[in-house]
Amino acid sequence: MQTERQFGDPATLTALIAASDDYEAALAQNDITMLDSLFYDGPETIRFGVTENLFGSAEIAAFRRARTGGAPPRRNIRRDIAVLSPDTGCVSIVFERISDGRIGRQTQTWQRQAGGWRVMVAHVSLLPASPQPSPMLHVKETNAPNAR
Repeated sequence: MQTERQFGDPATLTALIAASDDYEAALAQNDITMLDSLFYDGPETIRFGVTENLFGSAEIAAFRRARTGGAPPRRNIRRDIAVLSPDTGCVSIVFERISDGRIGRQTQTWQRQAGGWRVMVAHVSLLPASPQPSPMLHVKETNAPNAR
């Protein structure tokens, strides 16, 4: 990962980094069981994807099982983590799809539950395809300590 910014209590940040890293590893490996376990299991969970609006953990799980080959491979460019409370945080990632170079965004609101951190709300979108980088895309390369 090229850039990483973190805001908030260090202990909560450490937990959110670990949860986000677990999610990213499961996504890359198409580990559906792990992905399911990282989302809150209930009707309140929401995931807006590139082509779908999913309400509740059952719809999210069904989508994952129907998606051939899993998520398209990607390279994460930037991750920002903001602690909203000791039990709630937001992780925002800018990524590049390996297959076509398109830039995407992922935002997840995580909440600490009895069994660990779980995603309550997620949003994934792609910027429109463009022959030139958007002037609004800010990518700053650094040697972040948690870079992959």
